[in-house]
Amino acid sequence: MNTLLAATAETGADRAPRPGGTPPPRRARPALLGVGTAVPARSYTQGEVLDFFGITDERVRSVFANSAIDRRCLTLPSRDQLGRPHIETQGELLRKHAAQGIAMGADALRCCLTAAGLSLDDVGYLCCVSSTGLLTPGLSALLMKDLGLAVDTSRLDVVGMGCNAGLNALNAVAGWSTANPGRAAVMVCVEVCSAAYVFDGTMRTSVVNSLFGDGAAAVALTTGPADDTGPRQGPELLKFTSHLIPEACPAMRYDWDDTAGKFSFFLDRDVPYVVGANAETAIDRLLTGTGLRRSDLAHWVVHSGGKKVIDSVRVNLGLSRHDLRHTAGVLRDFGNVSSGSFLFSYDRLVREGVTRPGDHGVLMTMGPGSTIETALVRF
Repeated sequence: MNTLLAATAETGADRAPRPGGTPPPRRARPALLGVGTAVPARSYTQGEVLDFFGITDERVRSVFANSAIDRRCLTLPSRDQLGRPHIETQGELLRKHAAQGIAMGADALRCCLTAAGLSLDDVGYLCCVSSTGLLTPGLSALLMKDLGLAVDTSRLDVVGMGCNAGLNALNAVAGWSTANPGRAAVMVCVEVCSAAYVFDGTMRTSVVNSLFGDGAAAVALTTGPADDTGPRQGPELLKFTSHLIPEACPAMRYDWDDTAGKFSFFLDRDVPYVVGANAETAIDRLLTGTGLRRSDLAHWVVHSGGKKVIDSVRVNLGLSRHDLRHTAGVLRDFGNVSSGSFLFSYDRLVREGVTRPGDHGVLMTMGPGSTIETALVRF
């Protein structure tokens, strides 16, 4: 069952009075406590990336120029003795994923705990999400070792699900939090997208290479008392839903490139329209049984999948550009950082300080499957 908990405190199950007219206590729900992000030290404009790789094809340069991205943080290869970019092997890319992923993941996790007022000793559960490399042991074990987390910390690695995976994993983390009230759980999305690049001059790889950036994001949550006696530290996670689009299963995928000797990501040109056409169905399913209408949603935290994806979601859901200002802003400043993109947007919403107690909002991610994931939150 996708729904973690009933959608609001006002649903029928929560309203039903006990014998004698006393309403039952409100159920405790997991709440987001703090969020943190991290990126590599070096940021590049789209023009700088093109110049670094010596791309002169005007078709490719046009794809980069029309991406609505100003800068991305990347871990680009070294240059050889002739000044040309070193062509990285799959093994070198995997080592980049591990080294940069651990560094960014650790920074994001520390930042997240500071924002939540927690310490490393408070972490009872760690979930790591990534699609830019396969490691065994996974990032969760490597981060535990790097940070010195308690050896009995429960952990989970979610690997290969793509850009939607942040909400898939958050659903699992929220479930652990509900079963372990009072304990802190942390999800870390680590995407070293420059460890998944193939530069072969084709339009297929150029679309991907124009879009993705490196970044990590972490969020902490806990399930506290349900009687509202404690401080409200962040929005409650009320409900999760998934919407799979089976006919679009091949639209976003990793293939092995025999010529390059490495994995290569593929994005179908129709992805934005497929996602947009299914967005309304996904949101309607999320709101079913909650008593809420789309117009009741005050905040939208949507994955920065690309300019056309953002525009398609906005049009199909009848949203304004202001509604998706943080989604577009993250794309502009960091590119698509895959599973962590929605947390970059959520971080900006938190820092903006415009949410009010009782506001409802939506978290929404999209990715391979093709899949739309949603979560309903109450501030």
